[in-house]
Amino acid sequence: MSKLAYKRVLLKVSGEALMGSREFGIDLETVGRVADDVIACLDAGAQMALVIGGGNIFRGVAGAAKGMDRVSADHMGILATVMNALAMQGVLQARGIDARVLSAIAMPTVCETYSRDKAVHHLDHGRVVICAAGTGLPFFTTDTGAALRAAEMACDALFKGTSVDGIYSADPKLHPDAERYDRLTYTDILSRDLRIMDPAAIALARDNAIPVVVFSIRTPGAVLEVLRGKGRATTVTRD
Repeated sequence: MSKLAYKRVLLKVSGEALMGSREFGIDLETVGRVADDVIACLDAGAQMALVIGGGNIFRGVAGAAKGMDRVSADHMGILATVMNALAMQGVLQARGIDARVLSAIAMPTVCETYSRDKAVHHLDHGRVVICAAGTGLPFFTTDTGAALRAAEMACDALFKGTSVDGIYSADPKLHPDAERYDRLTYTDILSRDLRIMDPAAIALARDNAIPVVVFSIRTPGAVLEVLRGKGRATTVTRD
């Protein structure tokens, strides 16, 4: 444990990261690779919670833009996160890891209902906690849900696994000359409108002094490296 920079971590993974090379849906090989990274962190002595987005299955904002009612569209996106959480739970359990899905929306025949005490209990007993259904409310992103759960569970850091190796001044895929940052403050993120997470999520992290660490989830072993305070990532703190 002394070799870890963070002991209790919430890892936020986008739904798109689970697509692999597909155009949509869940690629179980990719889920397995992420699961292996989580297991490596457990073996190192960390407590791991996850929040997985649902954009690989359905994105509420996109549905609303095409004429759907925003509340109904967001609820569909919320259910998509539950599907991804169940997929991750199944892969972890197939590897011998005790993982529990805790949903912000009660669905007792499918998974447990989220409560802070229950989540912390599972973490303290070495289980992986997968928080599903975001905040349970429309108009809130899974980033905000991740920041909220990280604060509730007193996590040492919020890890955001993306498709790039940190935060840039612009999308490096579209702007090869974009500047990459090693460290930023919450104020930098908000004032520069860097949009690595939505403003509500950044404000929650800031108000609860939770470092946000952004790195590439596509790099095998990256989660453990960042957990040890190494690897290539951008860390967001107060100063």
